Amino acid sequence: MCTFAVVLLKDGKNRLINMYDQQLVFSNSLYLMVYGGSMIFSLIACIYLMFRRSNAIAPEVTSPLRLRRWVAAFFLVMLLSHLWWYVLVKHDLFGDALTGIIVAATLDCMALIPLIMGMLQAMLQDRRRPLWPFLLATLPVAALFAMIAYRHDLALVPWVQGYFMLMTVVMFIYMAFAVRQYSLWLRDNYADLENKEVWQSFMVLAICLLILSFYIYSSSGVTYEYVVQVFDYLFVVILLWRVETLQTLENNDDTDDIIIPANIGLLLEHHCEAGQLYLRQDITLSELSRAIGTNRYYLSQHFKRQKTTYNAYINGLRIQHFVRLYQEAVATDRPFTALQLAQASGFRSYSTFAVAFKQRMGQTVMMWMHNAEK
Repeated sequence: MCTFAVVLLKDGKNRLINMYDQQLVFSNSLYLMVYGGSMIFSLIACIYLMFRRSNAIAPEVTSPLRLRRWVAAFFLVMLLSHLWWYVLVKHDLFGDALTGIIVAATLDCMALIPLIMGMLQAMLQDRRRPLWPFLLATLPVAALFAMIAYRHDLALVPWVQGYFMLMTVVMFIYMAFAVRQYSLWLRDNYADLENKEVWQSFMVLAICLLILSFYIYSSSGVTYEYVVQVFDYLFVVILLWRVETLQTLENNDDTDDIIIPANIGLLLEHHCEAGQLYLRQDITLSELSRAIGTNRYYLSQHFKRQKTTYNAYINGLRIQHFVRLYQEAVATDRPFTALQLAQASGFRSYSTFAVAFKQRMGQTVMMWMHNAEK
């Protein structure tokens, strides 16, 4: 993905002179190899995501198909971005450097920014969020670029910079709020959050915006162009890792054949507590609701009336089970570890167990076990 920072950051007459940096760097054979390698890398990543359904990085994970398609589309546009910068700038298609760079920058803006937001939103699996506001947000940039090209004057460059800064801040705030909503949805629907990786979705957001800011606000030159290509390679690797390690989550509304049980609490005691459904790792709110004969909305409302959450309910039962197992092991003088007891209680990982235990018991596992031995 080439940069339009060449247009955005030059001062006075040096702006127009330095626009030819992009043309000069395309004459460097080493740079062309790096540039072409980035294109090939993007193409391979695109084909891989489109046609391979199983994961190479994390074979045990089933990735969201929607996210795979969004990221594959982004890789394809990265490839096309390299092509249109090469054609428009290297071959001077419009007869002057400014117009070629403006057209390439406009294409980047109109295609890449909505795709970045589409990818980021596809990582949040609670619901589909509208993309049209970000499509509309790119129109003022295209209009400003068109005015710069028409007037052949870079006086509007500060306006483009300011608008991009504003758009970056708005995108970050919007996604931070969306990630927060997603974390609440996960809390209400899943008991084992270590596989949901909310913080990693936020990390990818931060990386996207940092790279975008670097493209826009860094200075140009041969070294800069090499750094841009290195960023492209790293960006492909980061996105592939994110896709391959993100577990797809069940998300259906269960709106058909809704049954409202007369007493959900008794059904939970019979099916979940006495039946020990809480010992199943990664049991979801939807699965539990089907087991007791209702839908997840009414079950979620039940937990709200009890001033708790699905997450706290399931993990509370698991911790009670852990305490019973611990007491039995101590009473029979049977060797054990906290990890073994946690896994036998339904926790997938010790880290999730340790956090849930401290929230529930008010102290760490080791401290509680130490006090229990007295």
